[in-house]
Amino acid sequence: MDPAGVERDLFRALNAFVEPAVRAGLGGPCLIPLGLIVLETVGRRSGRLHRTPLLASVVDGCIIVGTFRRRSSWVRNAEAAPAVRYWLNGRELRGRAHVVRPGRPPALPSTVSQLVRGIAATLLARYAALGWSFAVIEPVAGEPTPGAV
Repeated sequence: MDPAGVERDLFRALNAFVEPAVRAGLGGPCLIPLGLIVLETVGRRSGRLHRTPLLASVVDGCIIVGTFRRRSSWVRNAEAAPAVRYWLNGRELRGRAHVVRPGRPPALPSTVSQLVRGIAATLLARYAALGWSFAVIEPVAGEPTPGAV
């Protein structure tokens, strides 16, 4: 089996174990603004729903997730269909993903706080230049903000 296939199978097995626990509320950002969420995206080709456990940071009402894996499907799916669902501390929420990745400068709307836009323009943009990809998930209007969850 090729190395990419081994890596894919490893992450699938790990996600199958971790995802239900995180959706139930285990490991979420509570006392510190860093923890696990489950991000649900729509497959850009298949249209199927995909759930991925991710390490996330809560910053000023938004969720920031990232990966160094160049072929992460969740990044490409979120870029193609930015309306996402995510589970944070056992609660299902809806949001809009704004993708920051190599070759794509951060372009966050004014509805995202100035602090988060500043982080995207400096820190996330620098890491994107090194090959990282990120999504800033903005809660949908009417949903509780992550800091209030």
